[in-house]
Amino acid sequence: MSNHSQKPKPDHRRDNLKKIQENIENTLENIQEAEHSMETASEFQEEEIRRKNARRRQSVEGMRDEVRDEHEHMKRKKNNK
Repeated sequence: MSNHSQKPKPDHRRDNLKKIQENIENTLENIQEAEHSMETASEFQEEEIRRKNARRRQSVEGMRDEVRDEHEHMKRKKNNK
């Protein structure tokens, strides 16, 4: 076994907004696709889809908070120059 210490990856904030926005878009698409699939789902599957979409919506809200945080970070960084 090797004892190499692994360094944490640097925080590249430059592309955080883009990645978060892509994740939001993908999650919203997944919600829509899941809702569409409910048309042919059993009652059990519908309930599972509802629960999963509720979690997805919570994730979207969290990602939107991250977007706001990133905007604030960029604003502070710009004002400190």
